Amino acid sequence: MKAILHNGTPGFDGLSFGDIEEAQVKKGEVKVRLKTAGLNHRDLFVLNRHTEPSPLIIGSDGAGLIEEVGEDVVGFEKGEEVVIIPSLGWQKKSAAPPSGFEIIGLPFHGTFAETIVLPAENVVPKPQHLTWEQAGVLGLGAVTGHRALFTRGQLEAGQTVFIPGVGGGVATFMVQMAKAVGARVIVSSRSEEKRKKALELGADLAIDSGGDWGELLRGEAIDLVIESVGAATFQKSLNVLRRGGTIVTFGASAGDEFPLNLRDFFYGQYNLLGSTMGSIEEFHEMLTAMEESKWSPVVDSVYPLENTIEAMKALEKNNQFGKIAITLSK
Repeated sequence: MKAILHNGTPGFDGLSFGDIEEAQVKKGEVKVRLKTAGLNHRDLFVLNRHTEPSPLIIGSDGAGLIEEVGEDVVGFEKGEEVVIIPSLGWQKKSAAPPSGFEIIGLPFHGTFAETIVLPAENVVPKPQHLTWEQAGVLGLGAVTGHRALFTRGQLEAGQTVFIPGVGGGVATFMVQMAKAVGARVIVSSRSEEKRKKALELGADLAIDSGGDWGELLRGEAIDLVIESVGAATFQKSLNVLRRGGTIVTFGASAGDEFPLNLRDFFYGQYNLLGSTMGSIEEFHEMLTAMEESKWSPVVDSVYPLENTIEAMKALEKNNQFGKIAITLSK
């Protein structure tokens, strides 16, 4: 079958579009013929994390049709439309992932291929209101955003959440998730176009990331900040958080470390929580909430499988608003 393969050579030099043998279905597994897949920044990180010489199919998100059902699998039939859940070995919601937790696409084969074989617990019926492109980009970003907002951040109706760096897939998911529960949503971006699109998506206020956050957010009582930018914005995020408020962080694209004034932190009674991905249980929670409110992923652009490397280079530039999708079959 055709797939996007990484041979262990660091970076894009290790990527190719080629052929690899399809996996066989074992007990408790299903084979999905993928119609669409979705890009994540994790796919870029994998290019330097996968160092084994054996080819790896990258990609964590996808959607398609059940092609084969393994022994002891109940509840799924051949031809059923499904979405991939990328969390491997994390069934129940918990304070942290269990030992052995992995994500589809490293160390195990991922979704940038014509088919994928995976445990039956890692597929869920496709929501009927989603297009194939929307379904294919849903998984990793949506469960990450849901856990950050609700499991960790405990966001409720009437509260205000601030999401710096709007534009990426997770942020566009969280804007819609937070609005669906009745929260006030504030976002930031250096791009005027992205700020405009965020307001159209439902954000209540969009500020310039390059401006003075203290002035721009004066009078706002921010209960929760979802931080995925990192060192470049973390102190600014802390400065605008109300006393007793919470920061949830799940990314550090602009630096892993920054100096923290502990005295200011404990006098402010702040809460700092880490988050990453989410469990299969949380994925089902997210899906139920999405179907009730009928929000859907924002798809920025669509590429065919053979042009995935081009799509990944576009993702690296970070100019997109929403998700980049890959099409695999009609």
